[in-house]
Amino acid sequence: MWRVNPQKAALLVIDMQNDFVLEGHPMEVPMARRRIPRMQEAVDECRAAGIPVIYTEHILLDTFNVSPLESTYNPALLVAGMRKGSFGSQVIDDLKPRPGDTVIRKHRYDAFHNTRLETVLATVSGPRQVDTVIIIGTLTEVCCDSTARGAYMRDYKVAFIGDATGALSDEAQTATEMNIGTFFGRALSTGELVAEIRDGRKGQEE
Repeated sequence: MWRVNPQKAALLVIDMQNDFVLEGHPMEVPMARRRIPRMQEAVDECRAAGIPVIYTEHILLDTFNVSPLESTYNPALLVAGMRKGSFGSQVIDDLKPRPGDTVIRKHRYDAFHNTRLETVLATVSGPRQVDTVIIIGTLTEVCCDSTARGAYMRDYKVAFIGDATGALSDEAQTATEMNIGTFFGRALSTGELVAEIRDGRKGQEE
């Protein structure tokens, strides 16, 4: 079984936007809010190891319905949530991107679909250097899961950080982690991720 190599990894912070996280906002995910400390720990460890940090923002438009099936299944999105340029569409202050980070704007659950993510991963650490994506964020069972599968289909190793992703229910969280860990990658805790990154850095220094 492979381990996370910090020289070959990139961190994906999926959709930790105000509308998904803050209390009372249209797509509120309480579990994502509770797990911010673990997400911060993952981000901090990756930054310290020189692992690129890439954020996604799920964006909807007022000018036309850019994600018609999404709004069919959740009609509330026809009038509110993740609107381009709005406060709700921005990444929460607790995980704010820094200068030099990459922000990928998407209109579908899978962050690879019709975005520049694949190009960024192919070049952010030098040509074809990244072979592993670390996934944190929300929703565990929707955009995190879809992006993990998209990465797997493109031959990226997937490190899915269970206690740094947030679902709508414990049952959905458990089922997604089981599916990812069985078929699409590895389901790790933040502590396990940190240990592997530090082991990898130690090995590089020796």
